[in-house]
Amino acid sequence: MLLTKFDPFKQLKDLEKSFYKQPSNEGVSAFVPVVNTREGDFAYHVDVDLPGVKKEDIKVDINKGILTISGERKVKEEIKEEDYYKVETYFGKFSRSFTLPDNADIENIEAKNDNGVLEVVIPKLKDDNSRKSIEIK
Repeated sequence: MLLTKFDPFKQLKDLEKSFYKQPSNEGVSAFVPVVNTREGDFAYHVDVDLPGVKKEDIKVDINKGILTISGERKVKEEIKEEDYYKVETYFGKFSRSFTLPDNADIENIEAKNDNGVLEVVIPKLKDDNSRKSIEIK
């Protein structure tokens, strides 16, 4: 008799794997960029690793408090050898979204692409710590 350990999250894991795999005509896998986020004293920072993606192929949008970074890493022309051919680089369209905090200054967000890393700086609104007492009538 063969016993199999029950994993209640197996279907969820399989669904997640299939979600990130996009069909491609060229047999290569989808590109999902790595993202690092951090919070500083005056701003939030989102760093996205986008090696091989041109600045013109990146789009940064804000809609209803959600920051979306999207674009496409295009397939390069590859030379096929007679006996051997293998591609380990991921290509395709990508999109990553982040909910902005309430104190984000969306009017002054800046983005720059340097050496394959997109850095989005989201300044924080200044805290208004002034308190006012309201007279009860």
